[in-house]
Amino acid sequence: MEAVCEEQIAEMKAAGTFKRELIIQGPQGGEVNIAGHKNKMLNFCANNYLGLGNHPEVVKAAKNALDSHGAGLSSVRFICGTQDIHKKLEDTITNFYGTEDTILFPSAFDANEGIFESLLTADDAIISDQLVHASIINGVRLCKAERHLFRHMDLAHLEECLQKTQSKRMRMIITDGVFSMDGHVADLKSIVELAEKYNAITFVDDAHATGFVGKTGRGTPEYCNVMGKIDIINSTLGKAMGGASGGYTTGSKALITLLRNKARPYLFSNALAPATVAAAQASFDLIKDDTTLRDKLAANTAHFRTAMTAAGFNIEKGDHPIVPIMLGDAKLASEFAKRMVDNGIYVVAFSFPVVPKDQARIRVQICASHDKEAIDHAVSVFTKVKNELM
Repeated sequence: MEAVCEEQIAEMKAAGTFKRELIIQGPQGGEVNIAGHKNKMLNFCANNYLGLGNHPEVVKAAKNALDSHGAGLSSVRFICGTQDIHKKLEDTITNFYGTEDTILFPSAFDANEGIFESLLTADDAIISDQLVHASIINGVRLCKAERHLFRHMDLAHLEECLQKTQSKRMRMIITDGVFSMDGHVADLKSIVELAEKYNAITFVDDAHATGFVGKTGRGTPEYCNVMGKIDIINSTLGKAMGGASGGYTTGSKALITLLRNKARPYLFSNALAPATVAAAQASFDLIKDDTTLRDKLAANTAHFRTAMTAAGFNIEKGDHPIVPIMLGDAKLASEFAKRMVDNGIYVVAFSFPVVPKDQARIRVQICASHDKEAIDHAVSVFTKVKNELM
């Protein structure tokens, strides 16, 4: 085993795809302390879109929950692991989306692994965008439904798949709301129209949209003007909504009741820790009626995208705070990221198998806690490193 592992590690290092973890000393934020670096580093690679990971109100809520509800439940939900704060957060999320009910999971990965096996059988069909998140792929593998992939955001191909599967009991269209490697936003309006035409179910993983995409942060359904028309929404508490952990499924009462009784990651995993629940609750309370953080994030994103384009970088078009800096070669991306870190900008290179071969990139993620000066400095460092390497 050791020899097999070492051989694969050597191959990854040679290909430039080996991943090294920097160690943050202290809380998450627009600036972070990194072990081995004297000065604080500007952080442009976190999912902390709204800057809530270390927000005083969020931290305070988590601390208070430790006193009021303890450190953990030592149990799964259906035995003796459900607290009043779990139910309150589920109700908050339900009201946030205008759905009928919500179920919390230990992570969004678990939410995606729990739903397909619980709901679908060999009588059903899954029609999935080929670039959906790895957790969806894992979840789909657990069920016996017939599987179809449609080319990324290719609606004509999606329609072909729907036509082929009309004999099935249920057809579920699966897509990310925002695709995490590119920042592409799914055309949910057209997907809903096709779903209605062919009597299909719609499923959206909205992890990279909840809290900040759409006019009031209700995610891609709001952004695409299809609020109330997506059958199943899965998302996370571990990105914009406090950044701790936890995920959820929100939808119809019948669906959520079924998942409480059949979803294995729910039935066989400990309940979310009280501090995590309270932090997420505080995050929803902060943004449900106030778009200040969301608006600042949008302004920061527009400024960065404009400046990087003017500097001659190849970036994916759009308005999402995920901004891929396309470099192509894995070794180039790895060295580029290293030099950015050496110059005080924390970014990470992405290469195969996280992204397709020859599409290596640095994925920048803008945050509401960045200011204009920080963004301008990051652009200047990107330009400096580009001139050194390209």
